[in-house]
Amino acid sequence: MRKIFALLFFACILNGYAQRSKNIFSRYPIINLENFQKKRVYYGFYLGFNSYDFKIDYKTESPDILVTKTTGFNVGIIGDLKLQEYINLRFEPGLYYTKRDLNYPNFSNSGDALREINSTYIHFPLLLKLSSLRTGNIRPYALGGLSATLNLSSNAKIMDDNLQQRFRVKSWTTNYELGFGIDLFSEYFIFSPSIRGVFGISDELIRDNDPNSPWTGNIESLKTRAVFINFSFH
Repeated sequence: MRKIFALLFFACILNGYAQRSKNIFSRYPIINLENFQKKRVYYGFYLGFNSYDFKIDYKTESPDILVTKTTGFNVGIIGDLKLQEYINLRFEPGLYYTKRDLNYPNFSNSGDALREINSTYIHFPLLLKLSSLRTGNIRPYALGGLSATLNLSSNAKIMDDNLQQRFRVKSWTTNYELGFGIDLFSEYFIFSPSIRGVFGISDELIRDNDPNSPWTGNIESLKTRAVFINFSFH
């Protein structure tokens, strides 16, 4: 139901934006927000979707743990500092919700084979935005940088482990991010769709108390992989 409402919300936004897009994509557009690029600092917000995965490395060769992904939701704010005409420093803190299921192939009992990981993240990315020359009311860009993530659902302080069906991950993780997008200048605001890959740097797994645990004993590292699709408004 949340996904349906979110899709309807975006459909309404894009429908309203489409009414103003004729000038943006016309052959000889009127230049909108011509002085916007002269601003030193500006703010905005974003809404979007995410798909989180895990990259799992093993100590010894074994059947892969299967990760079932779902589509999550993002919301956050944007602070942008102009460093140079085509280079901006951006801080985009946001709230991210997602869910992943780990399916272990060696268990016959479905309760032991499945671990559900519901995650609510507070995400803190610091990014460099590299913009191209503006063409009419369109300006593509690339962005990349580092981020730290606080997992509010990590169970890091709980002593129970997978014997009590508690799959634990660390509260804080670090990542690097790469992506691209496009700024579309309308009469009153900038609409900016973008897509970004997120690659975890640090191992997130908290091992079970038993070093030979069938759930965590053979895992060398467990790191986040994610794709974000964001719709920004400035």
